[in-house]
Amino acid sequence: MAKKKKKRIGLWLTVIVILGGAAAGWYFYQLLYSKALKLPNGDVVLYIQSDWTEHDVLSWLKQNKLVRHPEMMEAVMAKKNYTGTNVVAGKYTLRSDMNAPELIDWLRAGNGEEEVKVRFNSARSVSDIAIMVGSAIEVDNAELLEVFQDPATLERYGFNALTITTLFLPDTYLMEWDTDPEEFLARMASEYKAFWNAGRKSRAEKIGLTQSEVTTLASIVQAEQQAHPEEQPIIAGLYLNRLKKGMRLQSDPTVIYAIGDFSINRVLRHHLVTPSAYNTYLNSGLPPGPINVPSKKAIDAVLFASDHDYIYMCAKSDFSGYHAFAESLVDHNRNARAFQQALNERRIYR
Repeated sequence: MAKKKKKRIGLWLTVIVILGGAAAGWYFYQLLYSKALKLPNGDVVLYIQSDWTEHDVLSWLKQNKLVRHPEMMEAVMAKKNYTGTNVVAGKYTLRSDMNAPELIDWLRAGNGEEEVKVRFNSARSVSDIAIMVGSAIEVDNAELLEVFQDPATLERYGFNALTITTLFLPDTYLMEWDTDPEEFLARMASEYKAFWNAGRKSRAEKIGLTQSEVTTLASIVQAEQQAHPEEQPIIAGLYLNRLKKGMRLQSDPTVIYAIGDFSINRVLRHHLVTPSAYNTYLNSGLPPGPINVPSKKAIDAVLFASDHDYIYMCAKSDFSGYHAFAESLVDHNRNARAFQQALNERRIYR
């Protein structure tokens, strides 16, 4: 009787162990294939940096309280060999419908990596471009600037420290988040080559300017007229007329650039004698490089400039943002006096 009782107890213990194991297995299965992440506030973007390991990824998920079962996630990472080069850098918009194996497979394959928008405009220099680009991709802006100014890099692309600005065409570009400086420059060179097609090269040759000179003049045109870009071809035509006649451009924005004080609203006589290669009141021809990073429209305004006989201009006295153009100095002086009077009436003295 005792033996039968012991046998029944042993049988029950075996059943309990089996059921316990099954329950544990079922629980483990439920954890493994349940949703891995909790994203209470909608889309969450994960930026995996180039030097990250799987531990960095898990740490980020834990710090942001997004992972439901950290220990399970860590085990899956190990099982899936999510380590080393299998940790693919990039931008990922996390999804809440994935379980842990699906999530790690997705990250490991890099299938979820998204391109980022790299936008730069209204820049005055390559330093501005580096800051704008550096805020959109992984690379630090200081590292970008270092490459932009590297003599070997400049020589390879056919520019110098003063003309490298002309390589960059303001726009919005889609790139991978972990794009490095060399890859970024190669992309810019590709865009530059596509923009400067045979038609534009032919136009530049027709007006007697190199591609960099066209961009330099476009930067002046853009600085003169940003509010009403439809006027840019007229201004471009005016400056081309002055160049043909051997007249100095006498552009106020070049003086402001030479001074380096962009808060100046009124260029005065003492400003005009500022010693600088960029001061077109003192120097003939174009400055040695652009005074900003002009738009594609401003470049085309130079290439397809209006055909007229204007050689003078000044801002209109109604402060509309448009310019009064003139063919003669007499007419220009009349326009200039009207504008100066309007400035005085508004007490704009600098």
